[in-house]
Amino acid sequence: MPFSVDAGAAALEGGRVRTGPAPAAAHAGRIAMPRTEFDVVVVGSGVNGMVAAAELAGAGRRVCLVEANDRIGGFIASGELTVPGYVHDTYSSWHPLFLTGGAHAALGEDLARHGLEYRNTDGPLCASVAEDGRTTVAHRDPARTVEGFAHEADRAAYLGMLERLGANIEAIGGLMGQELRGPAAVRSLLALARRNGLAGTEQWARDTASSGRAAMERQFAGPEVDHLWAPWLLHGGLAPDSASGGLMVALFAATMHGAGLPVVRGGAGRFVTAFERLLAERDVDVRTGTVVDQVLVEDGRAVGVRAGGSTLAAGEAVLASVWPGVLYDELLPPGAVRAELRDEALRFRPGRAAMQVHVALSGPVPWRDDALAEVPLIHLSDGSSSTAVACAEASAGRLPARPTVVVGQQHVLDPSRVPPGGAALWLQLQEVPFRPVGDSAGELDVSSGWSPALVDGYVDRVLGRIEQQAPGLRDRVLGVRALSPVDLQAANRNAVDGDPYEGSQELDQNLLWRPGPLTSRHRTEVRGLWHIGASTHPGAGLSAGSGHLVAQEILRPPGLLSRLRPAGAVTRKLLAALRS
Repeated sequence: MPFSVDAGAAALEGGRVRTGPAPAAAHAGRIAMPRTEFDVVVVGSGVNGMVAAAELAGAGRRVCLVEANDRIGGFIASGELTVPGYVHDTYSSWHPLFLTGGAHAALGEDLARHGLEYRNTDGPLCASVAEDGRTTVAHRDPARTVEGFAHEADRAAYLGMLERLGANIEAIGGLMGQELRGPAAVRSLLALARRNGLAGTEQWARDTASSGRAAMERQFAGPEVDHLWAPWLLHGGLAPDSASGGLMVALFAATMHGAGLPVVRGGAGRFVTAFERLLAERDVDVRTGTVVDQVLVEDGRAVGVRAGGSTLAAGEAVLASVWPGVLYDELLPPGAVRAELRDEALRFRPGRAAMQVHVALSGPVPWRDDALAEVPLIHLSDGSSSTAVACAEASAGRLPARPTVVVGQQHVLDPSRVPPGGAALWLQLQEVPFRPVGDSAGELDVSSGWSPALVDGYVDRVLGRIEQQAPGLRDRVLGVRALSPVDLQAANRNAVDGDPYEGSQELDQNLLWRPGPLTSRHRTEVRGLWHIGASTHPGAGLSAGSGHLVAQEILRPPGLLSRLRPAGAVTRKLLAALRS
């Protein structure tokens, strides 16, 4: 759910932000020069870069965090984007993955001390509304959720799905938070095999290979589970018919029931503010508005970066949170890695593009179904059927006639974001082409690409979709702010072709193969150089999984890895367990 900001949003947030030591300060009658020697240099300040910098600095490393944009935070920001008094999360908003991840376990108390607060739900969680008005609601309590299922067998199957995942969450969570080509991941697979046996372990493999649509058809007789959770696959960069969706549906459902849908009190920008304060407290040198031109390599080892006309030396490590092709083809000098690694990185594919639309309302959304008034997040979708069609249209370069609309009502959880009596919508559209070649509805002119006229026309279609379920909505609109796929790419270089998930998460570019078979380890072929960010395992989302993982690997006591059982022996033990 996983989402730097455009110039307008940055201006609303006060423009340039800098944390850490000032670049120059008077001391003892002379001007101190900026530091140029560090233990670690982190390139890119999205959630993974911020987490890695904070954890490494907390362990005593001298860290420099370098960001090309004029603010840190990547796709985490907020501001008064429409009219005064309405605070909108510019990009990403919901933080269940962060709250349940290792980064929060390591940094949560310090971030809270620096002002990070969450608002969450214990009641209605999310809902889906079909074209004909049919509504399916998920509650924080799974037992309350299944009361709305028509088939008794589906109620038991749904609770059983959650129970099965809960019984195996340590092993599955371990796989999502570890290098998948290492001994630790094999031990997690062993734990999965011991608990489930051959048949049960094969079922997990089958779910991973299955699409979400197929897995839900296999397990449930009624439409409710598909209606609720098929649209959520968009938040994983997938479509209802994408492989691995069978596993992701269960993970999404379990995560939401367990962690809810927390949002940052006062807007997501306060998440970044808390990190700014923590980084300053830990003496991290944060350099915004600074473009890294090259990773410096000597004798096969990364020794620093050239950035903003300066050389920043890194005695221990360089961490790069960048698009794979940028790292391997632009930042590394020629010959630093094998040609096949560079070629693989250049073939890394972006996924579908996305849009963000923010709407300020003079009053609550006039939903036909009163139950939706208190639901934080709503999908306008018929389930796999309509969402799959819209994904196919976008993949073919066409604007969907009936897009899936993600309707966020953050003010339900955090009323401080809107004036008394007001409301705001956070709309996410995850089925749009970056280079439109047609409009499936035959209404919009796409010949000039994402022109202002096309953006306005598509936003009008989206608002019309909502108004079908909320008559009179447009009469309450005070202001609209839309960010097109082109705006997303301009805001964040890693959002290639407007893809906020930084690369397609189809199975051939996920898990063992993210970003590719040869480049899937965070530790690169260049000693001391690590690749982090959404383009690496465990992929997109706000868990900060790769930043936390790499920070912990760097901090691991010397010699520990050499004492681990050889991978070959562990693999033989896994096979033996599967046969038993």
